[in-house]
Amino acid sequence: MNTGEALSTNQRTFVTAAIKEGYRVDGRGTYEFRDLAITLGQGGYGSAEVLLGKTRVLANVSAEVVRPLMSNATEGFVIFQTLFSPMASPAFEPGRLTDEEVLISRMLEKALRRSRAIDTEGLCIVAGEKVWSVRIDIHVLDHEGNILDCACIAAISALLHFRRPDVTVEGDLVIIHNIEERNPIPLSIHHIPICITFGFFDGGEKLVVDPTHLEEQVEDGDFVVVVNTHRELCTMSKAGGASLDIERIIQCTEVAAAKAAEVTELIREALSKVR
Repeated sequence: MNTGEALSTNQRTFVTAAIKEGYRVDGRGTYEFRDLAITLGQGGYGSAEVLLGKTRVLANVSAEVVRPLMSNATEGFVIFQTLFSPMASPAFEPGRLTDEEVLISRMLEKALRRSRAIDTEGLCIVAGEKVWSVRIDIHVLDHEGNILDCACIAAISALLHFRRPDVTVEGDLVIIHNIEERNPIPLSIHHIPICITFGFFDGGEKLVVDPTHLEEQVEDGDFVVVVNTHRELCTMSKAGGASLDIERIIQCTEVAAAKAAEVTELIREALSKVR
């Protein structure tokens, strides 16, 4: 994900030469993630702040009661909104929607909603009349590469931590209870999809996991694998660049499955500390 900052020829040559030799500028191994820290609940239920190296993303989940679509009368809504703070990078301008924002929102929708990770039928209150609309606001606070993976971890962590108000239906009357009256209800989440991004170099001959901002600016392209702990492939995405052969794609999915298991365990540890 290139934000348009210019690099010198020497910088580009150094980064690409190091990767061809099996080294990375920050000292990590080829398939090694940066340090990951997950903080939940600072803004109440459904708040998650994630640090992936120096990339920092805040996710907040909220819900409101709305009327469903007539074509899906028993399904609620799950909406993703991505906001890039101008403080995160000089390339982000307030009030201007960037390609990166659109790309991340679409990938999160594919990873979390279209994969049926969230039970949208469980958001129905009264069929055809009232359903919950769940909104996930993703705030990119610091950009040091691989925003997508960081945003995915923040979004699913916030969704797992979120609690909606309990509801009572009495005839035509719908009563929404506040948290002082009744304990709020967690969302029904079937599985935990995790985005794992690979940057590829040297025409696809060299791949790295969790590319930094510097690596993103010299990579030939990227390849995103979304997988859960059941080793189920949720979706894949390749943004331009050289082609990848089937052996390389299979290798990436195997690595992604292992990394997703590690990330999921960290999410569960964070959740256990706030329950």
